[in-house]
This record gives sequence, C-alpha cells and structure tokens, in this order.
Amino acid sequence: MTATLLKWIVPWEFSWVLLACFVTAAVLYLRGSRRLSVSFGRRLAFWCGMAIIYLSLHTYLDYYAEHEFFMHRIQQLLLHHIAPLLIVTAYPATALRAGLPLAWRLRLLRPLQRSWPWRLVFGVLLNPTVATLLFIAFILIWLIPSMQTLAMLDWRIYRFMNWSMLVSGFAYWSLVLDHRPHPPGRMTAGLRVLSPGITMTPQIVAGAIVTFSKTDLYPIFEICGRAFTFNVLTGQLIGGVIIWVPSALVETIGGLMALRMWLRLSRHGRLPRKPLPRPAARRAATVDAAAPD
Repeated sequence: MTATLLKWIVPWEFSWVLLACFVTAAVLYLRGSRRLSVSFGRRLAFWCGMAIIYLSLHTYLDYYAEHEFFMHRIQQLLLHHIAPLLIVTAYPATALRAGLPLAWRLRLLRPLQRSWPWRLVFGVLLNPTVATLLFIAFILIWLIPSMQTLAMLDWRIYRFMNWSMLVSGFAYWSLVLDHRPHPPGRMTAGLRVLSPGITMTPQIVAGAIVTFSKTDLYPIFEICGRAFTFNVLTGQLIGGVIIWVPSALVETIGGLMALRMWLRLSRHGRLPRKPLPRPAARRAATVDAAAPD
C-alpha cells in the first residue's frame, strides 16, 4: 500500500520550476487567506485547483499521459479547463498579494506592476481577442499529429505544451469569470457569457474528427510504448470523446457562471448605462430646463 502511494506521489519527471511556482503560490495563499476573510468555498476551489495541477504535472499520472492518448487528453482537460476554472473561481489575487510582506509589496510588487514589461505582457495576454484565440489555438495545435509527435520526442516541447495549456487557461477564464463590470473589466458582461459557446465549437469539431477516425492518428504513443493493452482505436475514440464532451460541459458551466455574475452586476446596478440618443438627450435637457424650481 505504501509503495503504491509513493509511486503516485514521486514525480515521473521532476521539475524545479513547477515545484518552486507551486510552493510559492501555496505559501502566499496560505498566509494571505489567514490575514483576510476568505470563505470556505473559495479556499476549497483554490486548493482543489492546485491539487489538480500538481497531480497532472508532478506525479505518476504524467507517465500515463506520455504513454496513452486518452490519458494525455485527460491531463490536458485538467490543465486547460478544470484547474484554471477552479482557481479563478476562488479569486485568489487579493489573498496572494496579502501573503507578501508589506515591504515587498511596496518595494517590489508595486514598481513591477508599473513597469512597461509587466504591462506589455499582461496587456497582450489578457487582451480578450488574444486570450480567446490562444485558448482555442493551443488546443488545436497540440492535436495536430506532427506537433504531438514533436512534443512526445522532446521534453522541452512537452513541458512548453503543458505550460501553454495552463497559462492560456488562466488568461481566458480570468476574463470570462471577472466579477467586475466593463470597464474596468476587459470583457463586457454579455461577451463573457457568449465566449464559452464560441470557444467550445472548434473543440467539438476536433473531438468529433478524432472520435470517428478509423486510422491511428497518433502512432507516437505506440513508439513510446502504450500503458494499456486494449485496442488502439478504442483509446483514440475515448480521447476524442474527452475533447468533445467533458470540455464542452466545463465551458458550459463557465458560461453559466458568467451569466450568474452578469445577473448579479445588473441586480446591484453596476452595469454601465447606455447613453441616450442625441435627440432624446436634447428633449430630456429641454424638459429639465422648463421644469419649475
């Protein structure tokens, strides 16, 4: 029992970068959530998302992702959809910032946020058009058989693939689940609701193509050595269904969460009001001027 547990805890491929990022985020959030009033639901969402990231990238699950197509698709679903959605739902930025010592916030974080490289990177990455296109593109690019082969043969490309899925997922879901009105939010409330319906469409098409394919699209998994012994096309079919159904389901949930936020903003009168047309505005001004004091 202990040996089996250690097999899953010990990383298949150790990464100092992942471990450093994970520990830093965990420590900052733990410190910040103690200083601030963070609800149990938000804490649970954050830690579940963090656990999914660690499980996907730094445990023995990564071995199966490198040796079976449908396990690889499960890993990508967790990294691209579920983990970012959970963590963004927790709105952890305030707690992470509070986890820093005050001197660090004043001397390091604030100047960094005002620097042009920081503003340039986040301005591009969190641009609604760029974030949406990257969210879709990184799904489709890594489904191209030749790109999948490159990722499996070169560990650097493999890690870039995983990080690209994770970062694009965070960028996209942080826009869709933004709890602020527009502006200062980068997406309008209506677009946040519609966007998941737009992004899920190419995924459904790609998933259907993989699902109904009668040829082995990813023979690289045969070269790497498959982790399971059942039929190759069966594993590919399962992988296609994972791209198709669970991904669309998660995005539907994200769209419903965005709709809930839209209704909340409307209920509290925080949505920007449309200006009156010019003739109507002039009539209103005339009526106001003619009204007795």
